[in-house]
Amino acid sequence: MSLNFEIPAEAKAMRERVRQWVHDECIPAEKKLLAGADYKETLAALRKKARAQGLWCPFIPKEHGGMGLGPLANALVQMELGESYLGALSMNTQGPDDATMLTLLQNGTDYQKEKFLKPLLNGEKRICYSMTEKAAGADATGMQTRAEKKGNDTYVLNGEKWFSSAASVADIALVMAKTDPDAPRHQQFSTFLVELPNPGYKIKRNIKTMGIEGPLSHILGGGHAEIEISNLEVPADNILGGVGNGFNMGQHRLAYGRLRHGMHNVAMAQRALDMAVKHVTSRSTFGKPLSERQGVQFMLADCASELYIARLMLMHIAYKAEKGLDLRQENGIAKVFLAHMVHKVVDTAIQLHGALGYSMDTPLAAWYTHIRSQRLVDGPDEVHRWTTGRNVIKAYKQFGTTASAAGGDLL
Repeated sequence: MSLNFEIPAEAKAMRERVRQWVHDECIPAEKKLLAGADYKETLAALRKKARAQGLWCPFIPKEHGGMGLGPLANALVQMELGESYLGALSMNTQGPDDATMLTLLQNGTDYQKEKFLKPLLNGEKRICYSMTEKAAGADATGMQTRAEKKGNDTYVLNGEKWFSSAASVADIALVMAKTDPDAPRHQQFSTFLVELPNPGYKIKRNIKTMGIEGPLSHILGGGHAEIEISNLEVPADNILGGVGNGFNMGQHRLAYGRLRHGMHNVAMAQRALDMAVKHVTSRSTFGKPLSERQGVQFMLADCASELYIARLMLMHIAYKAEKGLDLRQENGIAKVFLAHMVHKVVDTAIQLHGALGYSMDTPLAAWYTHIRSQRLVDGPDEVHRWTTGRNVIKAYKQFGTTASAAGGDLL
């Protein structure tokens, strides 16, 4: 009896289709944009073609217009889409919209699904998620934005939000606010669906970051906005998931976002490694091909090892998701590892390109400045490591071994 790592034929075929799509359509479209093509026209044409080929909303059930892929097939698809910054957008599976679509699908009322989810699934609108606040940071339960009830059918929100990704291109905002400060800690918050633009939801600025910005950065939804929420009136019918369920629902939403970041990181790292090998196999130094230098081969070997571990992590998590098993420990471990993995591989690719890698003549330098955020977004490394470490101790106390908290169920 052997352990089976065989990917189902239909999942493998879908991965190949998406890989071909990214290389034949998305990467060439990137070049068109750099040459001055109109972004909206280019993306609209891509999306029309993708949808005609059945490449649309991979993780959404077929009855809602998606591809109906399970966790494993979706992971394989996402690990291809991340090679191009138009990949996820072309198939309407971009963040932060994707995780919020899933949240609406699982928790929305019939009214909310018709009014808010349907246009998101059709690619007609985009949504942002306003949870993070300066005052709270990594501790979401420290948020101070308040929602006071006005009559029986309206809430009035006041406060501020920080790093609301894609708010500048959003037509809808999902806003978390404190509805009951006297409730148990994790039951004090609710989330509200807010139609934009709205005078009570004001984008003060897109926060400048270390990430190199191009002319398309914010149009693509890459901005991170600081929001002022002032006397924002929201109908009670727009509370998603019920009063007091905002925090737990938000954590579930973030869990998918962490995985999606990791899947796209694998794709970016793979493209960076391919670029590095293409470069070193075409260059000679001091009378010898660069690719024959042992030091260079060691660097490539380290990158290959990182990618191998990353893929195994994601496949194991996808397997657990398919089986409905608890994957929180693995998710936290993978979130941290994958953020460091992509940084290491892209950094190595820059080094192997020499001054060319440090220049803006390849995408590597821009990638490098953006992927630093991976160790912060959806929870900083330290919070995930803290949780992981506590679970290691709990496992030992319960079972006399830490194996169950360190991938031991693989064996």
